[in-house]
Amino acid sequence: MTQERTGGRGEGLRRTAARAGGAVGRGTVRAARAVGRGTQAGAARARAYARSSGAGETGLGGLVELHFVSMVGDAALTVSLAGTIFAIPTDRARGQVGLFLVLTMAPFALLAPFIGPLLDRFRHGRRWAIGTTFAARAFLSWVLAGAVITESPWVFPVALGCLVSSKAYGVTRAAAVPRLLPDGFTLVNANSRIALSGVAGMALGGGLAGAFAKVGADWSLRLAFVIYVVGTVLAIRLPARVDSSAGERNVEDTLVLARPDHPPVPPPRGLTGRLRARVVGLPTPVLVALVGTMGARLLTGFLTVFMAFLMRVHPLPGLSGTLVLGLVVGAAGAGNALGTALGNALKRRRPEAIIAVCIVVDVAMAVTTAVLYSVWTLLGLGFVAGLVGQLIKLALDATIQRDVEEDVRTRVFGWSETVLQISWVIGGVVGISLPLVPHVGFGVIAGLLVLVLAASIRIRVLRTRRDAHPLPT
Repeated sequence: MTQERTGGRGEGLRRTAARAGGAVGRGTVRAARAVGRGTQAGAARARAYARSSGAGETGLGGLVELHFVSMVGDAALTVSLAGTIFAIPTDRARGQVGLFLVLTMAPFALLAPFIGPLLDRFRHGRRWAIGTTFAARAFLSWVLAGAVITESPWVFPVALGCLVSSKAYGVTRAAAVPRLLPDGFTLVNANSRIALSGVAGMALGGGLAGAFAKVGADWSLRLAFVIYVVGTVLAIRLPARVDSSAGERNVEDTLVLARPDHPPVPPPRGLTGRLRARVVGLPTPVLVALVGTMGARLLTGFLTVFMAFLMRVHPLPGLSGTLVLGLVVGAAGAGNALGTALGNALKRRRPEAIIAVCIVVDVAMAVTTAVLYSVWTLLGLGFVAGLVGQLIKLALDATIQRDVEEDVRTRVFGWSETVLQISWVIGGVVGISLPLVPHVGFGVIAGLLVLVLAASIRIRVLRTRRDAHPLPT
């Protein structure tokens, strides 16, 4: 009898456990389905937004989605590099990262004068040029995954190749955007939409890479490889109008942006002549906007590198350096997202006013951080760097669209993007070169931003004075 009762209770427990297990299993399946439906619905809404207002018909929606994929891959690559390059001892890391940044700047400094002519030569293959930047990143990510496992000395050169390919993508994408604008769309609208997709891509890529990195740094790199392969296919499938060059001219050969009262000049020859033609030929508002945006990129590059080492060596009392660094990055991301939203809201404001305010705010926040160094000023500086960096870039785009003739606008847009990439690297070099003393570091970058502000004012004054006294014809 006792055995029967025991057996009955055991059978009852098994049935209860089975029913509980079944309930849990059904709940898990339902939850998974709900998450899947939510993800699909979110993806559908995002895709609908990317392709709205005619962007789907012109191909701009496809470029927005492509940028999302690129940022997911870049986030995975960044997470992996943060766990490998920045994980070595600080003294060694500063020297190696400094060399890394100098080598990164070198290709752009050397290639910048030739980017325009290169795009001119291959303007019928922009889709393949964009696809090549993805394919290169895919190959190098796979190679880097193996180098990380074996601790190969090729880690830095291959990482350099990944970064250069990522920057090259920015230049080629920038040159393609003006060809895909729907009717009634401005570059500010288009770049705001692209930037918003980039923020979402970085968030998703960072989360996925963080999960993969728990298995090993090489796994986040293999994730980046898969993402970049997808991006390669999507780039090649962009619409044919990306390759269109109807009506385009070369800036240097025509000098169509130069002063209308200036007598005709022969086409510039040599590297120095081509560089001078590009600078002299830019309208005053465009040149002033470009200088201001260079200052914003200088601050972003400095903050990225300087903070990474400062928090390792001199964390704030009672706070983890990793935590503070994560909070500053989050604040910069929030500022970037807000800048995207404000860019759309302020699109009817004069870009010159937006740029002037942005430079002043950058200087003020950098000075405040140098004098009142704390976690709150760091968060404020990160937020301002993200906000100003996005707003001022959108204002530069609007200025180029307004003041540059359509048939050379794509050339100017691609060339300006190259200059901005170099500015970011210079900021990083400044950050790696300074002693890890907060008041010194942030004081120096504040001083450099003051020089940028003074340079933009001087350019405007000299150009205004020059235009007031036209040359005799």
